[in-house]
Parts: sequence; C-alpha cells; structure tokens
Amino acid sequence: MNLELARGTRISSRMRPIVALGAIPAMMHWRTAAALAQDGQLQGIATTGQVGDLIRIIGADYVDIRALMGPGVDPHLFRASEQDVIDLIDSDIIFYSGLFLEGNLGEVLEQAENRIPVTAVSAGVPEDELIQPEDDAFYGNPDPHFWFDPTLWSFAADEAARALSEIDGDHADAYVANAESYKAQLIELDEYAVAQFSRIPEQSRVLVTAHDAFGYLGRRYGLDVVGLQGISTATEAGVRDVQSIADLLVANEVRAIFVETSVPERTIESVQVAASDRGWEVAIGGSLYSDAMGDEGTDEGTYLGMMRYDIDTIVASLIGGEAE
Repeated sequence: MNLELARGTRISSRMRPIVALGAIPAMMHWRTAAALAQDGQLQGIATTGQVGDLIRIIGADYVDIRALMGPGVDPHLFRASEQDVIDLIDSDIIFYSGLFLEGNLGEVLEQAENRIPVTAVSAGVPEDELIQPEDDAFYGNPDPHFWFDPTLWSFAADEAARALSEIDGDHADAYVANAESYKAQLIELDEYAVAQFSRIPEQSRVLVTAHDAFGYLGRRYGLDVVGLQGISTATEAGVRDVQSIADLLVANEVRAIFVETSVPERTIESVQVAASDRGWEVAIGGSLYSDAMGDEGTDEGTYLGMMRYDIDTIVASLIGGEAE
C-alpha cells in the first residue's frame, strides 16, 4: 500500500524517491506483541525530531525511540543512508510525520510496512483541517507542517497512542493517559500563543520566513505568512520572489524577517538587501525552528520548547520588544 496515498493525497512522479532498497534485509518479518514484551521496551524509530519527541512522551517508559533526523536537518531533502534503512527495518515500530514531508523516504517506508508497523502521525488530522496550497504548489499534496497549530498536533498525540496501543495492548491505558496529559499541555501552549500574538499591531502581523513552513501558525493566530521558498525547500526562490517580498515589507513597514535553522540564510538575506535598496531597513529577527528542532537536552529540543521559542522570537521582533 502506498502510505502517502492512504492519506488521500496525490504523489507526483516528479517527486518519487530514489533509495537504496537493496539495503533492506530480505528475511525481516513482523514480530508479535508477545515477543516485543519480552524485550521490555519497544524499539522505535521516528523520522523527525518533532515526531520523536511526541513518541517519547506518549510511549514514556515502554518505548525507546530515536529520531532519524537531528537538529538542522531538512526533512524535505533528507535521503536515508544504507545504515539508516537498516536501523528503520530493525526497529519494532516506525513513526513518521507524513503528508509527503519526508518525500525521499516514501519508498523505504512503504517497504518497511510489509515487515513492521509504520504510522504517519498526520493520519489522525481531519482532512478538512489541512491546508491545500494554491496552484498545486506542493504537487497536489497538503501543506505538511501541521504541527505549527497545537490544536492539530493534539490529533497526532491521539494517533500515536492508538498505534502504540495496537502493538502493545498491555500498556494501552498508559499510552492513552499520556496522550491526554500531553494534550492538556498543548491547550496551555495554544492559549499562550493566542495571548502573545495578540500583542502584535495589525499592520505588523506579517511573518516573512525562508520557506513557507508557517502557514498553519499563521492561520491559527492571524498572521499573514510569506515564504521566500515554497512549502518544500526543494523549490528555489527567484529574483521576482525576492523583489515582490521586499515591496511587501516596505508597504507594510515590517520590522523583521526570519531565517530558519534548517534552511541556508542566504535566501532570506537577499530579501533584506532588496528592502534596504528601497530605503527600508529590516532586521533579521532571529532564527526560527521549523522543520527541525533544537539540540537534545535543551528546551528547544522539545516540541513545546521549540514552539515557545518561535512564538517569543516572532512576537519580540515584530513589536520591537520582549515577549511577556
């Protein structure tokens, strides 16, 4: 079964991944829940840091999870090494974000599904809540950056609990309880974001970033979001894009634009120069976490910490002060 098509999305042949399928062991097979219980913990692999953090919280003591992509890694461009493929297939369960975020892993995940449970946490998000880019901008697929709306990330928590309960029914109550506790924290995060973003003046509510990853955040909190690159970082920005965004900055007197930790700075710096040529000085407001989180062991290395950092950085830069 095509994992992406299972979400009701269309995958273009232009974006089909090229992977080392020969690296997948031919004799791997599904392990039973009873066999897994003998190991003490489920051994899991998550693709992105956000997904890894989610499973670490929902799985708690019963799941040993490792994120395949670390800080600063762009999931749109990530290609699995032979060792990555072996690690995926050797795990008891795989979680990925989905919606074609990890486009180059699509075929590997499809092959893995024949051997072990594979779950897209985005599968729990109602389809009518997904943003459909204009003009087929992401090859007919929804915007995959849904975690920037905490109310949608709560659906991912439910999906994670469901998948873990299915393979490890003995601890199903714990998984569900962990998900409910985490969802309460997501409600608090959402309330914090609403309060902070309300401090930005109406004219300044324009968020310009390196690529179009913040659409869900903009929709939820009333920001006009402009990405120099498209939804995928595989899309290159042209001179016309740079000039039109510079015009927008001048017209709206936007104070700051933002780079991202997983995207080269040169793209957004070109907009800063173009605005300066028009007599408007715009600052680099900071580096936002978008497709990748911060270092392990830091607040920004968690979803909740990453989101609070981004919220505070955006608000402080657009109002020219400190987040409260």
